[in-house]
Amino acid sequence: MRPAMNRQSVPLKKGEFKKNIGKLVVFMRPYYIPILVSLVFTVGATLLSIFAPQILSDLVDVITASFGGDPVNMTELEKFALILVVFYACNALCTYVSSFIMTTVSQKMSRSLRTQISEKINRVPLRYFDSHPYGDTLSRVTNDVDTIGNSMQQSVSMVVQSACMLIGVLIAMFVSCWQLALTVLIIVPFMAILLFVIMKFSQPQFRKQQDELAVLNGKVEENYSGQLVIKAFNAEKRTGADFEATNRQLQKSTFLSQALSGIMQPAMTFISYFAYAAVCVVAGLMIATPESAVTYGTLSAFLVYVNLFQSPLSQIAQAANVLQSAAAASGRVFEFLEEEELSDESGKVYQLTDGVRGEVEFRNVRFGYSEDRIIIPDFSAKIRPGWKVAIVGPTGAGKTTMVNLLMRFYEVNSGDILIDGVSVRDMPREEVHDLFGMVLQDTWMFEGTLRENIAYSKQATDEEIKAACDAAGISHFIATQPGGLDCYVESGDEISGGQKQLITIARAMVENAPMLILDEATSNVDTRTEELIQTAMDNLTRGRTSFVIAHRLSTIRNADLILVMNQGNIVEQGTHDELIAKDGFYAQLYNSQFTNE
Repeated sequence: MRPAMNRQSVPLKKGEFKKNIGKLVVFMRPYYIPILVSLVFTVGATLLSIFAPQILSDLVDVITASFGGDPVNMTELEKFALILVVFYACNALCTYVSSFIMTTVSQKMSRSLRTQISEKINRVPLRYFDSHPYGDTLSRVTNDVDTIGNSMQQSVSMVVQSACMLIGVLIAMFVSCWQLALTVLIIVPFMAILLFVIMKFSQPQFRKQQDELAVLNGKVEENYSGQLVIKAFNAEKRTGADFEATNRQLQKSTFLSQALSGIMQPAMTFISYFAYAAVCVVAGLMIATPESAVTYGTLSAFLVYVNLFQSPLSQIAQAANVLQSAAAASGRVFEFLEEEELSDESGKVYQLTDGVRGEVEFRNVRFGYSEDRIIIPDFSAKIRPGWKVAIVGPTGAGKTTMVNLLMRFYEVNSGDILIDGVSVRDMPREEVHDLFGMVLQDTWMFEGTLRENIAYSKQATDEEIKAACDAAGISHFIATQPGGLDCYVESGDEISGGQKQLITIARAMVENAPMLILDEATSNVDTRTEELIQTAMDNLTRGRTSFVIAHRLSTIRNADLILVMNQGNIVEQGTHDELIAKDGFYAQLYNSQFTNE
């Protein structure tokens, strides 16, 4: 009934890098002040690194002054050495403070992103999860947010530091010796071309890497949750081969992205060696010229400047790689955060404050998971208060879909659903959900005690919980567990499917909602337990409007109204005896239970 999940990798769109980084910059707005403080310390560390070679130049000149036979001026030597130590100590301190602040900001930003994603999950309609695998959403919460946090921690200060270093070193080089400065600038065009080419080919691979990682997470989630089926059908080899194929795709994209980006640093270093050689040759020629102002100190300072000059270029290239990962990850995160949400209903107030009678009417309901796939073309029915309504029909007839519409998990395309004469559209979703207790075919238990699983979202007393357990027939089971109701359950796998079904039924009994929805509530229990549950259900539904979806038609013979659905429409309705007397579609379904073909 639901559209198939799309697991294809999203292709990189033109201009996506700039757009995603722009969104990330906007998201960082609450952290601008601490980031600015961090950048001030980064600039301070950079300036100290730029001025330090000048002190080194003076230190070398003091030493080389003794080459003519004069003694070394130790006072000057100690002074410049002490200044140099202070400069580098302050540089280390500023770098640490800057790094500490950026680490704090990145972690807070990651926490904020995860919080927003967690809150967003509760606001997106169910149709989103119909078309996206759970592993993909999990990957956005974990891997993508981690990538963004780590990238911001590394790249922001790195880019600012590199830019300041580049500008400052250029100024310092031209102040020291413009001829040697021009010699160093020869390498810039080669570095720029290399940076452009590598980014052009590596950027698509970074996006593909994040997408493939999400697909792999989806495979892991599927294989983990489906281990019983995989082993039952001896599908370990096929599943393993499928996982290996996906893993190889991730390996390929990761290898290409990292290999291409990894070329940058050694290539930059290789080009800078030519700058070292050129500076030594030109400086040597100038030192040999008597009227030149270039000294050995100038040469030593310039060798440091060459390293400082190529270092920011390499760091910018490295930051570009990191930002590419951040852009790819932020694209996926913000894509989810920008998903269409459920409409805002903060202005709506509860409608049925004077009590709920339980009258439900489906009025010309039309619904489809997409406009080109209408599941329910025209559905109308009126249920009186206190009725037990059974919804039956073949698989795919629209039974569960009708219940989802009643709960407003999905919105109808046209028509309306009314409860006690009030349209569910006029009610807040919270009120609609409060009106119904649900027992689903797929049981769900979370990590916690049996008491917490049964009470769940209601502050129930021990007497209420025990009464629900008695009615559901699980009191004996609970008594056999260590700690009774306080028995701790890690995942629910250690409890049989039938017992979990009984626990979810007890959960609905504790909820004590005015209306009930039972979607194949007895599907996982044996015949004897089913009879006990049926008795409990009869007591539970007495005086309440209830909707029962059942494939075993023998369980709903006492229903006040049976809606027989086929292809989204009600083809028959009435009591069991009336429908059997008609000898129509329901009679065929009912009799097929006792026919061996």
